[in-house]
Amino acid sequence: MELYELTAREIADGVKAKKFSAEDVTRACLGRLSSLETDLNACITVMEDSAVAKARAIDSGLARGDEMGPLAGAPYIAKDNFCSRGVRTTCSSRILENWTPTYDASAISYMNDAGAILMAKSNLDEFAMGSSTENSIIGPTKNPRDLRRVPGGSSGGSAAAVAAGYCPVALGSDTGGSVRQPAAFCGIQGMKPSYGEVSRYGIVAYASSLDQVSPLARSVEDLAMALEVLARPDPRDTTCDAYDRPKFTDALLLQDLKGKRIGVFAGFEAEMMDAELYGALTSAADHCKSAGAVVEPIDLPIAVKYGVATYYVTALADASSQLACYDGIRYGAHIDGPTLADMYANTRTASFGEEVRRRIILGTALLTEGYYQNYYGPALKVRTKMSAEFDELFSRFDAYLLPTSPSMPYMLGMKEEDPTRMYLGDVFTVPISLGGLPGINISMGLTADGLPLSVQLVGQRYDDARLLGIASVIERIAGRPGVATPDRDKTLRRGGNGA
Repeated sequence: MELYELTAREIADGVKAKKFSAEDVTRACLGRLSSLETDLNACITVMEDSAVAKARAIDSGLARGDEMGPLAGAPYIAKDNFCSRGVRTTCSSRILENWTPTYDASAISYMNDAGAILMAKSNLDEFAMGSSTENSIIGPTKNPRDLRRVPGGSSGGSAAAVAAGYCPVALGSDTGGSVRQPAAFCGIQGMKPSYGEVSRYGIVAYASSLDQVSPLARSVEDLAMALEVLARPDPRDTTCDAYDRPKFTDALLLQDLKGKRIGVFAGFEAEMMDAELYGALTSAADHCKSAGAVVEPIDLPIAVKYGVATYYVTALADASSQLACYDGIRYGAHIDGPTLADMYANTRTASFGEEVRRRIILGTALLTEGYYQNYYGPALKVRTKMSAEFDELFSRFDAYLLPTSPSMPYMLGMKEEDPTRMYLGDVFTVPISLGGLPGINISMGLTADGLPLSVQLVGQRYDDARLLGIASVIERIAGRPGVATPDRDKTLRRGGNGA
């Protein structure tokens, strides 16, 4: 097995046992990145020199007998909406193309302190607004399982990097599915923790009432290790709740699901989704049964019927407010004009992409007189009803299964012409975000054509540890995803981006 194929746990254990050095691992991962990046376009900024220097420092510290942290020597990549001191943070937008923060996001600081090595900043949909990682100043990222397809979004660069073996773990942000859906499309594990579990300090906001720092990995164990590092109170983020987190890796000691009650979401027609994904949901339910769980069908009529509409009203209104500071004066690019209004218009028109402009305009409209009363106010009430629906469900079940996405990863360029279809693809992820619940995408293997299958496991808010334990049992039965190697020949044989 190559060093870049190891999990974060295997790397940290091997480095500490001196089976190999942190520098060896880092160079192996950088080499993997170098060999595939022309195909994938997953990274905006690669930090080779600083990564190697950090690896050498870890090796030196271990030689002295110093404690170097639980993730010692494990390379990681962060989505490029995480502030990183001295390294540009673009959010894949022209308006921040040359912005270099003077501080680290809390998540970056925590990972660095744990001995992880920041290797690169990954591509994303501009300001995390999108589901395909095609809306970016550096162009689209491609799916390592099939180069003709998107990796999902908005954290598609992070997901593609983990799937391709650039790194064992990566950081993304999940607002309405932006980690879970890319994890599903790329065939890896990805977790959105409970809202308030992880500090958002230093994350460039899309929708503050929904955004959550989220890890991606090729094993549930690595998700638990990352969450153990990331989840802690932070006075710099008032939405990060101050309570003592459990030791998430202890939850992985769970050997079976005896005594657990697992719901399987049945509130949709099988025709709503690809048949093979429906089969993956059935398989996951069977795995839970074989592990001893009681499995029963469930329905969430409010979440399914109103989830997408409620999410986009809430998120777009929030985004309009969050992005108001990018005006050509306070932050980002500046394009002059004869009047102040012209300067605003020139700067924002030239520096924001089409999807971001669309969402700002819609969000601004939703906050105006009349629209606020008719749309935004009712959306908040529906969100409250949705939370009550989830509370009732979790009074009877420990967790529930549902699809992550209704479709397989779609072809590059397919959804850009019809953004509404892309929004509707979030039907199974946005209700979980609106409820502040933890959700994990679990890989369920590959189709005969090599496309990823997946299922989503959801738990009660702040029950992240139990959710990880259940996910680990399913993973042991379904199998852990391996590293993807892009098939350039298949892409050429089938004609580039065509079907």
